[in-house]
Amino acid sequence: MSNKVGLMFLVAGLLAATVMFAPYAPSAAQERLTTSTDFSAQQQQENKGQQKKAAPAARPAPQRAAPQRAAPQRAAPQRAAPQRAAPQRAAPQRAAPQRAAPREAAPRRTQQRVVAPQKTAPRTVTPRRATPSTVTRQKAAPRVVKQPKTTPKVVAPAAAGRKPVSPAVAPRVVTPRGTRTVTAARLRGLPARGAGRAVIRGQNYSAWRSGYRVRHGDGWWTFVALSTLGAIAIGSSQYYPYAYISAPEPYCEGLTEDGCELMWQEVETIEGDVINQCVAYCPWQ
Repeated sequence: MSNKVGLMFLVAGLLAATVMFAPYAPSAAQERLTTSTDFSAQQQQENKGQQKKAAPAARPAPQRAAPQRAAPQRAAPQRAAPQRAAPQRAAPQRAAPQRAAPREAAPRRTQQRVVAPQKTAPRTVTPRRATPSTVTRQKAAPRVVKQPKTTPKVVAPAAAGRKPVSPAVAPRVVTPRGTRTVTAARLRGLPARGAGRAVIRGQNYSAWRSGYRVRHGDGWWTFVALSTLGAIAIGSSQYYPYAYISAPEPYCEGLTEDGCELMWQEVETIEGDVINQCVAYCPWQ
């Protein structure tokens, strides 16, 4: 019984403490009240169990009859329901904004930086002396142009009713060198323009009746027309220039099968120079 009384005082004290501190810590008081209530209920159950176990041992022995006294009946303490205090909400305090006085910064005085001018030494430029370039001019050899010798034509005064006739040029008398044997094939029938073929001693050479050009020195040279060479006389026979042949001097001699004479001689060019060339003179023009 004493345990129950003590337990009741303990519970009452806890409730009073809970009520006192509820405004400041409502959540902690509620937790403590719940814990104390559970603890007191558990302790009461343990006390009831101990009383049940000790009841058979406290019975008096049947041999001795002790005077029984009526125990005063005590009213069971009533458990007060825990009162939950409503949590008090403190009104939020608004702090008045503090206005800070504007801070005036003192102007900094910057010292003027004095830069000393740099003295640059004058630059002396020595002019270059241009070496005169000496150009050696090549002395060009004077070009000698031989003009063909032409026989002046004599024109007889025209008689009344007659046409003027130019006198015939006398043929040059030529003595052929070497033996007068047949050394070349026939030449009759060569084309009037372009190159033909001439066979001398089994060698093929080109034959030209007009516009024949050769490479001489550092350029090309064109021979004059065959008609300007004039006719030649060998014995009592006359021969007329018929074709230029590209044969060299050792092959330019003898007769052809159709009676033409091969002659090695100097021939003028249109450019004004004179070049040795093989010419075929035939008894026909």
